[in-house]
Amino acid sequence: MNGPVNGPVARVSPLPRTDWSREEVAGLFALPFADLLFEAQRVHRAVFDPNAVQRSRLLSVKTGGCPEDCGYCAQSSAHATGVAASKLLDADAVVEAARRARDSGATRFCMGAAWRSPKDRDLGRLAEMVRGVRALGLETCMTLGMLTERQAAALAEAGLDYYNHNLDTSPDYYGRIVSTRSYADRLETLGLVRKAGIRVCCGGIVGMGESRDDRIGLIHALATLAPHPESVPINALVPIAGTPLGDAVREGRQPAIDGIELARTVAVARITMPRAMVRLSAGRTGMSDETQALCFLAGANSLFVGDRLLTAGNPGIDHDEELFARLGLYPMEAL
Repeated sequence: MNGPVNGPVARVSPLPRTDWSREEVAGLFALPFADLLFEAQRVHRAVFDPNAVQRSRLLSVKTGGCPEDCGYCAQSSAHATGVAASKLLDADAVVEAARRARDSGATRFCMGAAWRSPKDRDLGRLAEMVRGVRALGLETCMTLGMLTERQAAALAEAGLDYYNHNLDTSPDYYGRIVSTRSYADRLETLGLVRKAGIRVCCGGIVGMGESRDDRIGLIHALATLAPHPESVPINALVPIAGTPLGDAVREGRQPAIDGIELARTVAVARITMPRAMVRLSAGRTGMSDETQALCFLAGANSLFVGDRLLTAGNPGIDHDEELFARLGLYPMEAL
């Protein structure tokens, strides 16, 4: 092959690199689609079984009332979305939900709370959730907002496997999405999580009105974290009524993400972070089966199962099982 393949793709390797330049990431995005997917498949197959998909479940353990003003989020108290605030669930209820998730085929159980950051008084119950879910043989993940060093250490002591804290978008575009915290705040929490010995789940959202240059900036920011996140969720914006970004899509002022561009973003994530689990995350209810198939071909190997995420809908298990059967995909064994 000639042209761009002799540029950035010539350095593609299944071994992790954290020295990606922004120009190299841009070069990957600019490749002809077939060449890009070929490279993504080559890297993916060098590390993973290309037909195995990790199945995770996500439960909201504390819903609504968040003081952050993220423009995409139904749980922000700044937006009139009709999502009522609730208290933190009891650990027993969370463990029972995790048991059902395990029995339906999930190997990772993710717990999310709508907080800017947790209160120290909540750490005991959160730790109880982690211990209870791990006792079921499931991997555990939490997303609770920003953490202090003490809080990260407490979650690590409880045995938390992963902590999710997304960068959302590029550093340049971030201020147009949320004003109540900074990109540096995000990076600080990721550093504290790493310091505590917890693995990192960190990705972003596409379809928020950002340009391709911003998608390049997001992948570059993720791929230059040392080490790479072990999980990289790629979310497509769910246009929720009452949120600024959701209303912009629903009213036609902002286009939804194109399926080919979504698959292109997944492929570049796979190439630049070869050992990460790349999760096709929120927004699947708005994707055709063909778009999802392209994303799996591009290197996605993880997704949320079940009919609900935190507050947004998700394709049901029956639909996913049918799609997996059509594509010849099967569950990934627990890592």
